[in-house]
Amino acid sequence: MSALMNALARSIRFTSALSPTLAGSIANRAFFSTDPRMRVREADRVTHETARRGTLLVRGHRITTYQWGAGSRTALLMHGWSGRASQFATLVRDLTAEGFRVVSFDAPAHGSSAAAATDVRDWVDAAQQLSAAEGPFDLIVGHSFGAFAALAAVRAGVTTPRLVTIAGAGTVDAFHSEFERMLRLTPRTRAAFEASFYRRLGMPRTNATALYDSLAHPLRGTTLLIAHDRDDPALSAQNSERLHAAHPGSHLLLTDGFGHNRILASDEVLDAVLAFAVRPAPVAASPQR
Repeated sequence: MSALMNALARSIRFTSALSPTLAGSIANRAFFSTDPRMRVREADRVTHETARRGTLLVRGHRITTYQWGAGSRTALLMHGWSGRASQFATLVRDLTAEGFRVVSFDAPAHGSSAAAATDVRDWVDAAQQLSAAEGPFDLIVGHSFGAFAALAAVRAGVTTPRLVTIAGAGTVDAFHSEFERMLRLTPRTRAAFEASFYRRLGMPRTNATALYDSLAHPLRGTTLLIAHDRDDPALSAQNSERLHAAHPGSHLLLTDGFGHNRILASDEVLDAVLAFAVRPAPVAASPQR
């Protein structure tokens, strides 16, 4: 745990002794923080700078969109929390070399996009708008929280025959559990944090489960490739194993030694994604219900 997170954990534990409700509210603000914003890595800069840029209005916030290539097949890439589209630079180069047109975006409060706050509804809205304007997508790839959002977007009607999740999870609870473990929240503070979370979303847990839980409500008409590193310190690979178990016919790839972010550029995962992307679709995609 970083020094900053250690200090935050101590502050929340101290506050929890006085008011678990207040401590839960502080934890909720920390959970939704996107600071500091990720910078473009030097290795990704050329790909980032050669993108064709656009903008999109997502739930009142102007975000930056990106396109590469001009192929007849189209892929949508969805970055994770505290990430940005340029993280996919190696995959962008590989997909465009295979004849794909690649579309991506920086979510609100991420990368080059405006706003100071965001949540999963923004990722889903961006995917829906890009699907209407640039789709249908032959492939969607999501990393970490972006994988969770990609699953939710397909369940919300964004059609694709193939979806790749990398270091992802199928439930909100997966991200809550890792966060609560990291901060060592007490049971009362954990309950207050989760109550504060659902108030922010403006819906009860049951509604959120219906919209965003891809274990309780698996996808239909979309085949999944699920990749995760066994050594991921940010999100346990068990989450991808559960996602695989909930989706008969999905493909599970477990790697070693790449962690949470470096897996995006690992040859093992890139080769699997490209092979998955170019083979004939086993079934026609249909809207999720």
